[in-house]
Amino acid sequence: MTSSVPTFKLRPADQPPHLLTRPRLLRRLDASTEPVVVVSAPAGAGKTVLLSEWAQRPAARGGCAWLSLDAYDNAPGRLWAGILRALRHVRPELPVRPHSGAWTLDAWPEEILPDLVSGLHGQGPLTLILDGVESITDADAVRSLSDFLTRLPQGFRVVLSTRHVPGGPVPALRARGAVAELDREDLAFTPEEAEAVLTELLGAAPDAETSSAVYRSTEGWAAALCVMGRTLARPSGTAGTAADLARGGRAVTEYLATEVLHRLTTEQREFLLRTSVLDELSAGPCRALAGDRAGVLLRELARTVQLLVPVAAEPSAYRRHPALSALLFDLLGAEGRETVASMHRTAARWYARHGGTTAAVRHWVRGGDEAAAVGSVLRDWEKAISAGRSGEVAHWLELLPRRTVAADTRLCVVAAMAALSEGAPETARRWLDVVRLREPGAQTVGEGSTVSDAAAVARAVACWLQGQILTGDRLAETAFAGTVPLTSWRALACTARGTALLWTSRYEEAEALLGEATRDAHVAGHGLTLVRTLGLRALCALLAGRHEPARMLSDAALDAAGTAGLERHFVAAPAYIGRAGLLLEEGRADEAERTLAEAGAALADSSRTGGEPQMHAWYHVTRARLAAARHDTAAAREARETAERAAARCESPGVLTELLGRVAQDTVVALVGSGSRELSLRERRVLRALCGPLTLREIASEFYVSHNTVKTQVRAIFRKLGAHDRSEAVARARERGML
Repeated sequence: MTSSVPTFKLRPADQPPHLLTRPRLLRRLDASTEPVVVVSAPAGAGKTVLLSEWAQRPAARGGCAWLSLDAYDNAPGRLWAGILRALRHVRPELPVRPHSGAWTLDAWPEEILPDLVSGLHGQGPLTLILDGVESITDADAVRSLSDFLTRLPQGFRVVLSTRHVPGGPVPALRARGAVAELDREDLAFTPEEAEAVLTELLGAAPDAETSSAVYRSTEGWAAALCVMGRTLARPSGTAGTAADLARGGRAVTEYLATEVLHRLTTEQREFLLRTSVLDELSAGPCRALAGDRAGVLLRELARTVQLLVPVAAEPSAYRRHPALSALLFDLLGAEGRETVASMHRTAARWYARHGGTTAAVRHWVRGGDEAAAVGSVLRDWEKAISAGRSGEVAHWLELLPRRTVAADTRLCVVAAMAALSEGAPETARRWLDVVRLREPGAQTVGEGSTVSDAAAVARAVACWLQGQILTGDRLAETAFAGTVPLTSWRALACTARGTALLWTSRYEEAEALLGEATRDAHVAGHGLTLVRTLGLRALCALLAGRHEPARMLSDAALDAAGTAGLERHFVAAPAYIGRAGLLLEEGRADEAERTLAEAGAALADSSRTGGEPQMHAWYHVTRARLAAARHDTAAAREARETAERAAARCESPGVLTELLGRVAQDTVVALVGSGSRELSLRERRVLRALCGPLTLREIASEFYVSHNTVKTQVRAIFRKLGAHDRSEAVARARERGML
């Protein structure tokens, strides 16, 4: 263990003019008190520059010994000869001498390590910086270094700088709180730090577009940042930011090829190239493209290269640094177009088999097989939408060429259903208009329906989302015969028809159809429709005065919404509103208020798109009832007026007339004039109707209430106005400014 150590390895290499000073990281190093510090980041992350500057700072840590490691040191004897030489370089008086004999496994634990630890004990603060620890891979050398790190004497610290994710004793030291760490994310420049570096290199602050583009392509990686900055600082014959950035990008890929790619094994380089078509690297698709050892290679490269970044949502999956992606893209271009297309199709087949529809569609399209991409969408869209993942379906369609979607009536129906599930009926209608123009014929979409019948059901859904419930009922009735029982299309058709029956106060008939829709939605696994129908049935039971069924149905609807993750989807609103109404009936105002807040959150998206005016009106009616129960007249009036505005957007006010009338009984409007008695809002509506030619029976039909109800209201109007007949009531109301 007496081999000589070159002097240049005992100090950091001379650095260029200091553009990369890192006060944020220097403060962290100064503040650390752990005996071991690990700085782990990819090549070019600025590890050596950082530690060179830190070693010269006058911190209270004693002297700093430095040893730059390389492949020559990858043996225990040479490693420890270098470490002892570095220590004596800064502390010649240390009572530590190289071992006289050869380094052996027996001598290390019995003689060398005890002598080393006892010789360092009590010598005052001293720090040893080992730069390039990734070069030490020999098992005995790694084990001996681990032994030393777990037995450091008091006041002695070791800083390890490595390109690899640390192994060895670091996890155990981490568990004991004996290690401080700076990793790839810590060493990455922040956008502000990156702009400061570019300003120094360019001689002036870059414009916002350039600064943002450079940061997106480098993600704060020090080497790439400096290469880009220096390239941009050199004059070129091209003009324009895009050309300069492209030139800088090429310079970064050249650096990356030299410093990273060319140091890998042939097997590792082939793996990176074969999997470069993937946007995200995980074991399954990598094996499909690169063979059975792909999982091992992926973990190995993630640990050693560190330009494969773990994906937050899936720790076993990785994404490439943009610079590595750019380099591999350039190399892939030399493989030939058909080879690349074949790789995409292989990836698409794997994702399609494993339920990764988004990735499958993307790779089918990139592989030039649009028909397979369309097949993936048509196979999986219904399941995704029924689970409330309509945004995913919309994204699949965006991945396809727009001409492909517009030319296929099945895809147009899918696009319409995705829009409807997002609460955007106007967008859905535009797609359905395309279907009408294309004359779809006998093609089927989803389970059990032709495109024509499915489009008719979709139009019915669009109608009810726009408040045209009676029109939607007529469309659903037409499409009903073309739907198959126990499918989602039949469930939607029944829901449209049941909603219309509920709207016209035909509660028993509504319950029968909505019950059928519930059964069909459950069998078809259509979560959106199941939650919707259960909630509507709860409202139906509540209006019919059947409180216990209303409670059970609203509970079932909200349980189904929770299971499917649909608590904030607009389909859950009827269940929340029904439960809130039930709580108000029971005098539990505080619980009703909390439930109404949930209803408001569920309706938030449809508020932005202007959809479901009838459900918004119902929500505000319930708010008005809550305010009236608390004797807050102003809040009750505001909610009632908001409900009236929403109801005015409906094709027919339907049951809202009765609901608003109930609210008006609690929040009456004062008559104009002294000594006059009060008319409720419902009575004022009947009073206005008395001005026209309609009979009382016709007025009842217009307001969707019984003939007897109108007769009762008319008698109340006569009594309050002091009138004996219809014409006198109208005359007295006009005298008092009520008409």
